[in-house]
Amino acid sequence: MKKYTEDMLRNVALVSHSGAGKTTLAESMLFLSGAINRRGTVEEGNTVSDYDPEEIKRVISINASIIPVEWQDHKINVIDTPGYFDFVGDAIAALSVVEAAVLTVCAASGIEVGTEKSWRQCEDKSLPRVIFINKMDRENANFNQVIDQLKERFGGGVIPLYLPIGSADKFSGLIDIIKMQAYKADDHGKLGPCDMPADMADMAEEARMTLIEAVAATDDDLTMKFLEDEPLTDDEIRTGLCAGVRDCSIFPVVCGSAANLIGVGELLSTITAYVSNPAVGEEVKATDAKGNEVTVKKTESAAPVAQVFKTMADPYVGKMSIFRVWSGVLKSDAVIYNATQAREERMGQLFVLRGKEHIPVAEVGAGDIAAVAKLQTTTTGDTLCAKDAAVKLPAMVFPAPKIALAIVPQAKGDEEKIGSGLMRLAEEDPTFTADKSPATGEMQVAGLGDLHLEVMISRLLKKFGVTAVTKDPRIPYKETIKSKVTAEYRHKKQSGGRGQYGHVIIEMEPLPPGGGFEFVDKIFGGAVPRQYIPAVEKGVRETMAEGVLSGHEVVDVRVTLLDGSYHDVDSSEMAFKLAASMAFKKGFMEAKPVLLEPINNIVVEVPDQYMGDIIGDLNKKRGRIIGMDPLGGGMQRIRAQAPHSELFRYAIDLRSMTQGRGDFTMEFDHYEEVPGNIAEQVIKDLKAQQEE
Repeated sequence: MKKYTEDMLRNVALVSHSGAGKTTLAESMLFLSGAINRRGTVEEGNTVSDYDPEEIKRVISINASIIPVEWQDHKINVIDTPGYFDFVGDAIAALSVVEAAVLTVCAASGIEVGTEKSWRQCEDKSLPRVIFINKMDRENANFNQVIDQLKERFGGGVIPLYLPIGSADKFSGLIDIIKMQAYKADDHGKLGPCDMPADMADMAEEARMTLIEAVAATDDDLTMKFLEDEPLTDDEIRTGLCAGVRDCSIFPVVCGSAANLIGVGELLSTITAYVSNPAVGEEVKATDAKGNEVTVKKTESAAPVAQVFKTMADPYVGKMSIFRVWSGVLKSDAVIYNATQAREERMGQLFVLRGKEHIPVAEVGAGDIAAVAKLQTTTTGDTLCAKDAAVKLPAMVFPAPKIALAIVPQAKGDEEKIGSGLMRLAEEDPTFTADKSPATGEMQVAGLGDLHLEVMISRLLKKFGVTAVTKDPRIPYKETIKSKVTAEYRHKKQSGGRGQYGHVIIEMEPLPPGGGFEFVDKIFGGAVPRQYIPAVEKGVRETMAEGVLSGHEVVDVRVTLLDGSYHDVDSSEMAFKLAASMAFKKGFMEAKPVLLEPINNIVVEVPDQYMGDIIGDLNKKRGRIIGMDPLGGGMQRIRAQAPHSELFRYAIDLRSMTQGRGDFTMEFDHYEEVPGNIAEQVIKDLKAQQEE
């Protein structure tokens, strides 16, 4: 593949609701451009962009895939992103390195949840959007209805550049609004000029006037011409369109059928004509070695600056880092500096990716996207640059995991393999984590949804040969007391030979939440010899770690050693340790013991119409509503607190209640006493688990 200058490059991400046809669209782009001579289908599992075994098995996109398309002397780096919510991390990464997004909308289904979410993600990044209304050949396809939905939801900047001729099985061609020319498709999807259908002339004229009005608003001179009823030339319309697309005041709409190749060429031409090249647009900000903000010059003549936006494990070449070059030129076999990790890396052979195909290249210039294998320390989000002109680009922000499960290997002895395998998977996917819980000692995996975790467990087997099972994680309960008591225990054992003797009297009292543990020595006159007092404290600490009520750690207790006695021959550290342990257990059960549970702060963002359902559900989960804030755009934020035990599957519940429109964040806040009736059942269940 030849090297393209910046002005001939375009970078776009295909985004949409799952099932709107992004992967089919990417395949048709490749076919139409001549990059492939046979089109695959998602159903047959032989498309260029969906090549991962999990994608083929599940018939959905899971990974962002780079699809470079050469069209009209331009190179368009198309990134086909997953539409399913569990894999949104790849979509977010892709949107961080492109100049525009192509929002794919199904002509029959119209706006769906994923459409709205994709739009918001683009809006957050002020990213220009081109809309492709796909599946015009599908039954119930309704172009006008979808346009009305888009305008109602996303504003009047949604402007059709093409109108469909017919729909469903009668969909036969397009009308170009700028040229006011109709085109009919042949059996191979190729468009040829034809007479404009008589019943569409008025509609086309109205659409052109809407376009001209939107274009005129982008420039003062064009506005004056429009107000004075002077006609705008086609070139003026195109110039205004470029400006409108760049400043996000116009969102051009192309329609067609990716499966039948109709409208695909028009979409590619729209991208090359109206999407900015990488050198245009907002400046790229970074920080230098001293922490000062600097501007990265988006030219090949500047020092090299690139950012890794995806990491993947390739079965043939090892770890693959996919990056976008923002400035300068990166060359194969050069030494580059990782400013994020403060480490030098040796670049091997650079590749341009086309799905799973690796096309070797000698160098990659500013604005382009490529990959390199086997970087030692580089991960997603890292900045690669020249060491003598080191800068760090802003970190990519990914959603935090929403659901966590405990994971155990099925085969004994696989603990080490599962740990290293999960660590490698977490390197690939910033929305997936694997950690040992300090509270319960379990290995836990966390992701954006149950399907996300299912895919990761499947990859663990395929890539690292480890079979694992998941289960609900243990809740890290704690135990404490509510009253002050005195407890005594005499450990006395005589069974031939030297005996055991240790006698302690301790006082136990609750500390305020977060008080931890205090041990106070009030022994006078040597009732318990000095050398045995550390053993008393150790016995108490070990018993607190094991728990008394439910097998969970005891917290917020002060233990005071008041008195005791010893035997000159039979006393020992072990005897006093056992006496202290038994005294603590005895006193604990008399001091009004209670079970504590973790309480989480939760912030839920949902459309207005789901407010009642969400609040009702949180109340059922023993939640407390702390506040509600309107966010605008028909969205509300609910702030609440609820027990962790009620929330660890909240990602699934919220998605079900809001049809995927809701989102939430959650973090631990404090511990609270479990209500008596619930505590009784929890303790019973925990003891049953321990017996098993």
